[in-house]
Amino acid sequence: MKKYGTSSVILVKDTKQALLDLAEFYRGTLKNIKVVSVTGSTGKTSTKDITCSVLQSKFKVFKTSGNFNNEIGLPLMIFKLDNTYDVAVLEMGMSNLNEIHRMAKAARPDIAIITNIGISHLENLKTRENILKAKLEITDFFNENNVLIVNGDNDLLSSVSSSKYKIIKTSTCGNGQINALNLILNEDSAKFNIDINGKAEKTEFNITVPGKHNVENSLLAIACGKEMDIGYDEICNGLENIEMTSMRLDIAKREKFTIVDDSYNASPDSMKAAIEVVKNIPGKRKIAVFGTMRELGEEAFNGHKDVGEYAALNGIDLLITVGEFNEAYDAGFNNKNKHIEFLKTEDAAEYIESIIDEGDVVLIKASRLMKFENIVKRLKEI
Repeated sequence: MKKYGTSSVILVKDTKQALLDLAEFYRGTLKNIKVVSVTGSTGKTSTKDITCSVLQSKFKVFKTSGNFNNEIGLPLMIFKLDNTYDVAVLEMGMSNLNEIHRMAKAARPDIAIITNIGISHLENLKTRENILKAKLEITDFFNENNVLIVNGDNDLLSSVSSSKYKIIKTSTCGNGQINALNLILNEDSAKFNIDINGKAEKTEFNITVPGKHNVENSLLAIACGKEMDIGYDEICNGLENIEMTSMRLDIAKREKFTIVDDSYNASPDSMKAAIEVVKNIPGKRKIAVFGTMRELGEEAFNGHKDVGEYAALNGIDLLITVGEFNEAYDAGFNNKNKHIEFLKTEDAAEYIESIIDEGDVVLIKASRLMKFENIVKRLKEI
């Protein structure tokens, strides 16, 4: 350590690891805070938001800001904590093995939630089994006092087991200990009942966000709430006051058309979930504006083709695509008269402005680097 006037400089071998080490030390001083960590291939941020809303019905809760969910962002979030908080809901993302292990070492979660295992990050991890292994690193410091909550509808998560810690599985198809019943999907909301271990509960849950995938996310949050001894009335109140991070299925009703802004990020699973939401929104013409999905590795072409096919089979009247996988979308959508391709985002935005019509519903979605929020901004200015 060298001193410069009144300041000191500490030389370390790895600044990122030093940041994590400092966060781990500071986390150890926060004796009364429960940490809930959230990870998964898709739905991490939405589940974080919903879980926070449920827990806020009883506790003072801190949650990860925006997308501060990596080995730099997570420590910065931990440093914002103090003992006035009861719970911290911390999001953990990754692109390779051992990243979540290092974050879990710093955060030491009491409860962990895994939303699903998809094909994002195949570029580095090569197989979904390796993605599962990387996500399960969130439990590396678990013991009999810890709880893992997973989406039992996911094929890989449905088979997860452990004798070391408690596992709760949730499901919309009867595959878990906590299951959704009587599911009704509305344009901008959903409602459902649940059963627990086969016993139906009378409480009806209403969520203020659209899509079956958000019911799946809400079941994870309900399971977390129950583990923290929150009553059903309080959980319901939390679910009716969800505050979602921006650019995630934000439905903007304009005078003549509707924009579904899901432009923050994209994967095959989240693309399909967004298409499902658009199906429930009344409109004369359903338009999807899709761009590149990153980190799919050798499955990139097939992933984009699969989304194109799903769009064709689920009511998309016009598909507009931008980027390097236009050909893959075209192979799946298989209707050249209703598929328009562009290489640049700004050209696509200009075209959409020229053809948008009264009654249209426009879904806008791509990986973050494509800056599709610029398309949304231009449409909102019409």
